[in-house]
Amino acid sequence: MHLTTNGLVLREVNYKESDKILTLLTQEAGKITVSARGCRKKDSPIAASCQLLAWGEFTLYEFRGMWSVKEAASDRLFEGARAGLERMALASYFAEAAEALAEEGQPEPGLLAVTLNCLHALDKLNLPLEQVKAAFEWRAMALAGYEPQIERCGVCGREQPRDPCIHLGEGTLHCAACRDGLGDGVSMPLTTAALAALRHIVWGPRKRLLSFRLDGEGLRRLSQASEAYLMTRLERGFRTLDFYKQLRPKG
Repeated sequence: MHLTTNGLVLREVNYKESDKILTLLTQEAGKITVSARGCRKKDSPIAASCQLLAWGEFTLYEFRGMWSVKEAASDRLFEGARAGLERMALASYFAEAAEALAEEGQPEPGLLAVTLNCLHALDKLNLPLEQVKAAFEWRAMALAGYEPQIERCGVCGREQPRDPCIHLGEGTLHCAACRDGLGDGVSMPLTTAALAALRHIVWGPRKRLLSFRLDGEGLRRLSQASEAYLMTRLERGFRTLDFYKQLRPKG
């Protein structure tokens, strides 16, 4: 059986002397694990396409229940995202998070699109890294079935909560004064502008995902909340995120 599909390399693991095991997020088949034989050889025609964050066309064949790369041609390597250590660390985090959110063998067109959009932003756009990070986290979580309930305060029903907060465990927006009306767990404060940005990220058109602006405090709160929400709902951390945070300026 053969399959030709566009795909993004989310993970690469060296195997034997010259092979790799790749995790791809593909348009047709969703997340799949493939073997790339000989791709680490110096003269391998598939070497460029079989590296982390490479986007291209893959021709795969299935043998004994395992997909292998027959041919591959890269379309984008996101060189701009690779140019700086912070950008590369953040791009790698997007890949690791996308791998965690995607289900094996299930088409994930929305998750693939938002991952590519945010990689494009790191590659070509001059946007604050925390803005791209927060947009990826909130939208990816929503697409994976963890969309927060942000229409109104989950306790009093106000559409514009006073001193808005998001309850991480329940994914519920609430006024600061309404906190006791929700269950145990942690709530993260937002600002009014951060809430507007959050609604834009979750509800807005994909092509305008990053078309919002926030001041320093609003962006800081939005990013802190998105990161905490993702890790709380998935009940795990990410080594690439830890590395990215080590590179960020303190304060």
